[in-house]
Amino acid sequence: MTAKKPQLHRGLKGVYFERSAVSSIDGRAGDLRYRGYSIHELAENSSFEETAYLLIFGELPTSEQLNQFDSRLKAERSLPAPIFDMISVMQSAHPMEVLRTCVSALGSFDASPGDSSREAIIEKGIRLTSQVPMIVATHDRIRNGKDPIDPDESMSHAAHFLYQLTGKQPGEEAIELFDKDLVLHAEHGSNASAFTARVVTGTDANFYASVTAGIAALSGPAHGGAAENVMIMAQEVGKPENAVEYVKERRRNRLPIMGFGHRVYRAEDPRARHMKEGVKQLSEQMGQPYWYEILQALVEAMKPWSRHGVNVNVDFYSGVVYHLHGIAVDLFVPIFAIGRTPGWIVQILEQLETNILIRPLTLYNGSKPRKYIPIDERD
Repeated sequence: MTAKKPQLHRGLKGVYFERSAVSSIDGRAGDLRYRGYSIHELAENSSFEETAYLLIFGELPTSEQLNQFDSRLKAERSLPAPIFDMISVMQSAHPMEVLRTCVSALGSFDASPGDSSREAIIEKGIRLTSQVPMIVATHDRIRNGKDPIDPDESMSHAAHFLYQLTGKQPGEEAIELFDKDLVLHAEHGSNASAFTARVVTGTDANFYASVTAGIAALSGPAHGGAAENVMIMAQEVGKPENAVEYVKERRRNRLPIMGFGHRVYRAEDPRARHMKEGVKQLSEQMGQPYWYEILQALVEAMKPWSRHGVNVNVDFYSGVVYHLHGIAVDLFVPIFAIGRTPGWIVQILEQLETNILIRPLTLYNGSKPRKYIPIDERD
């Protein structure tokens, strides 16, 4: 009987490696749900805190449960003193390198880093959800010669990050848009960083090792760099009327158009529409409407390719939102990490429920069996 030829799935595309009750993604229909709830309803009605609770605990919270969860997040707004020293030493490094290193180091300040019980992971996860934005904001201030801002327990998660970053009380519209951005980025199934976190968890490594690995995966431009690259692209285009020729030139040279296309979605990324209106309003309020106009000109120029599934993704609009807030381009990916932290937590929790070592195979295509030749007999 002839052995069946193994099928190769490069990038594990189309391969289901586990069951999950967290994210439901229909790429053809452009539908995304967290725990069964449409991303559209969550983006319009939920806060980041409520969404994080939903992801971690599986249900929308009552008012009392949300207040308790919010209080726990606010109570964890602190960093060990050596972390500040570490940030100072690394201040010239890329923000993702600083974040990765500091999250890894935080494991050494945990009294029980190896405790992988559900209760312990949730406790560590809540603490880290509050610490990640503090690391990002503290590093940005130190590298710019400014003192870190003391934590304030009166503010929401989104507002507190903007406050610690700028030292100013953010406006309500800025808070609302940034909060929505965090909700949209909170979870997205088995993407590269979530899968990496699960692979590391599968080895029985501790929580901090798994999240550190997730951050490392996110730092790669093929996963987390779209928002940063879209902003660079918008600056290169310069004016709306340049968009058509820019797209034609890129396509002629077989170069990607940043912010278009997604590994999962064939239809438009359902998260994108919620940032589009925010960009329009924010750019007009700040007297810089041309950013929105450039983006829309690019959308029009890309319409011939939309029928082939190359549509706008969520990061197409996010970068301009950050830029309009005066946020440095190299902070765009760390902000992605701020939103994604609850998603990594719940992916780790799910992996631990029925933990197994994730060990795919590679299809060998190297040399046929060869006999070893002693070095003094080789030509």
